[in-house]
Amino acid sequence: MMSKLLSKTLLYVVLTGLGILFLIPFYILIVTSLKPFDEVSFITMWKLPSHLEFSSFSKAYQELFPNLLNSFLMVIPASLISAFLGSLNGYALSKWKFPGSEVLFTLLLLGMFIPFQSILIPLITVIRNLNLYNTITGLVLVHVVYGLPMTTLMFRNFYASIPQTMIEAAQIDGSGFFRTYGYIMMPLSITGFVVVGLWQFTNIWNEFLFAITITGHAKQPVMVALQNLAGSQIIEWNVQMAGALLAAIPTMIVYVFAGRYFIQGLLAGSVKG
Repeated sequence: MMSKLLSKTLLYVVLTGLGILFLIPFYILIVTSLKPFDEVSFITMWKLPSHLEFSSFSKAYQELFPNLLNSFLMVIPASLISAFLGSLNGYALSKWKFPGSEVLFTLLLLGMFIPFQSILIPLITVIRNLNLYNTITGLVLVHVVYGLPMTTLMFRNFYASIPQTMIEAAQIDGSGFFRTYGYIMMPLSITGFVVVGLWQFTNIWNEFLFAITITGHAKQPVMVALQNLAGSQIIEWNVQMAGALLAAIPTMIVYVFAGRYFIQGLLAGSVKG
């Protein structure tokens, strides 16, 4: 009994220590963003501010607001479209087997392993030819296409756990591909959409390479604008940290309100196999 109590206590101590270690950067982020510029230095970065200074948030907000709107205009449609198309692909590849479906699925998965840098030049050429360069629509298209392999994989694994007899019963009743999907598969995959949607939202929001190469200043998402806050001569670290906090707030809000559904969706997929 004593050994069990000691092991449990040790586990909590280790987890608490890891939690504190994980939160240290967040502490420095908040403390630095609340300091006036003359108190910001590497030597005093652990110290609390002598007084709370919110001007850094005001300045960062003024600089980042247009780019925050660009990020929302990019990430919301890209997440929804890639999740919807991924669900259709996963549904077709898991429940409507056809000759070559496994080969097609394997080729689709190869898209996850192609480095972004290796296709950057041909990608920009294609985007230019489509007249989508320096547009939010072009970024949405890129993220939808690049997100399809992962969203397809996640939905295919999710749909594999749904009994094939449900599909067969719908076919007997005269339901085709899209009617079966709309009336049976989609209502059963709400947790799958939450998981895939949050995954895509986070990845697209934090993406930097496509954003800085495909868009110009006026259309750049917030992550590129955050980098531009650094300046060229003097780096106002308090403004930089305030901007980083503002840029992180949307993803934090999403996980606060939908995090438990995300965990439930992951566990449901793992249990159902």
